[in-house]
Amino acid sequence: MRSEGLTFALVFVIFATAIDPKGLTHLAPMAIGLMVMVDHFIGVPMTGASMNPARSFGPAVVANVWTDHWVYWLGPLIGAALAALIYEFVFLQREEEDSAIVDAI
Repeated sequence: MRSEGLTFALVFVIFATAIDPKGLTHLAPMAIGLMVMVDHFIGVPMTGASMNPARSFGPAVVANVWTDHWVYWLGPLIGAALAALIYEFVFLQREEEDSAIVDAI
């Protein structure tokens, strides 16, 4: 799993718990924390990937190693954007449509 997949999972959990009005907002801190833990347990040993571009920038500055560093910026941005768009247009839009149907009845 690359950095975009890790960020996708994290942002999706954030949308599902903290942003969705029908989400379990009281569980958001625990769910987000667990997702960060799972992302690190899976992603860091396999690829050294990070979900946060700033987290990759610091070590690159200290080590002065910039080989393929752009991946650590582009990957999380793509993953976060995809998770936000999918959650917004698949899950939140469907809930609004379901609410409209219930209100019409």
